[in-house]
Amino acid sequence: MSFRRHGEPGDERPERGFSGFLRSLLSGIPWSERAEREEMVTVDAPVSGALRIHNPNGRTKVTGEDRRDIEVTAFKTARAESEDAATDLLDDIRLVFAEGPEALELEVETPRKWNRRGAAHLCVRVPRTMKLAVSAANGRIQVEGIRGAVRARSTNGSACVSDVVGDVDVSTSNAKVSCTCIRGRLMARSSNGKIEIDEHRGAIDASTSNGLIRASVDDVGKEGIHLATSNGRIVLDLPDEVDAELDIRVDNGVIRNDRKLDKSTRETGGRVLGRLGAGGPLIKLRTSNGSISLH
Repeated sequence: MSFRRHGEPGDERPERGFSGFLRSLLSGIPWSERAEREEMVTVDAPVSGALRIHNPNGRTKVTGEDRRDIEVTAFKTARAESEDAATDLLDDIRLVFAEGPEALELEVETPRKWNRRGAAHLCVRVPRTMKLAVSAANGRIQVEGIRGAVRARSTNGSACVSDVVGDVDVSTSNAKVSCTCIRGRLMARSSNGKIEIDEHRGAIDASTSNGLIRASVDDVGKEGIHLATSNGRIVLDLPDEVDAELDIRVDNGVIRNDRKLDKSTRETGGRVLGRLGAGGPLIKLRTSNGSISLH
């Protein structure tokens, strides 16, 4: 694997006047001084055709393009008790590459002490056909333009996936999941956040503990659609013509259905079992506390 690194430490600019006075007052206070630097690295695409990214602190954006290499731009930020300490921390924030038989690994090493904090916001440009896995502990994930499988995991930050042809597996612990223009099987999870899906073609398995699920589907996949939330509404928009089996249930809420169902439809307290068109894949909708709307 070969790589080319660009970007040198920026020139330090002396502060004058009132700004300089404030800096002198704040000197020595944890996180009082800030330093920034941009770094660019270009690496050869791995033979495996797969890339795994782990960024513990910072936003990560990955864009698929018509290219053969991988370009990583890292915008580094650091806070420390002094200007020199913040600059030194920038040097310690490193992009570490390791190529294995299954994938090229990119990990951002970000040292952290009680009085110093660093982050690296990544902008990664990859070949469109790259298989991709991205994980972030504290930061938003955005993926677009990929023609392959995508996996995204964020602990504290939203996840946005768009314009992907391939299976997508995306989850967040405490934030929103947004998926647009995906063709393939979609699995979406959020612990405390809403899930929004637009212009989807394929199967969907989406669930959240606390939040709304809204999905707009252009074509129902063979594995059907399963949407579930513990506390929140579900809104599902289907194409005009669709063949599917329908199973809707609410524990505390109402069901609103705008679609014409087969004569064999059964409606009991909080549950609807029916058929759309000639029947087919199962559409299963569940919420404990909230309404379900089918359009």
